[in-house]
Amino acid sequence: MNWLILVIAGLFEVGFASCLGKAKETSGNVALWWIAGFFICLSISMYLLYLATKTLPIGTAYAVWTGVGAVGTVLVGIFIFKEPATFWRIFFIITLIGSIIGLKFVSS
Repeated sequence: MNWLILVIAGLFEVGFASCLGKAKETSGNVALWWIAGFFICLSISMYLLYLATKTLPIGTAYAVWTGVGAVGTVLVGIFIFKEPATFWRIFFIITLIGSIIGLKFVSS
């Protein structure tokens, strides 16, 4: 169950990074709503990370949390923000996913 909580925490990390990207693209009240979304997602993500680390090793949990966030944020960048999907970006995202899966298998 804590692995699921950790993945959800990572998805909220994607949410707060995406909100920052959208806030940068907008102005006025719309930007304020995106900034509010950033703080909400940040709070939820940190709380879920805290819950997951009650039973998972902190080093592994943090690495998986940042990995899920990094992979998700790169994918959002490619599909939503139209960032380039170069061979090397995709290659290293795949190696990062492999590393996250490896951490899951070697941790309790």
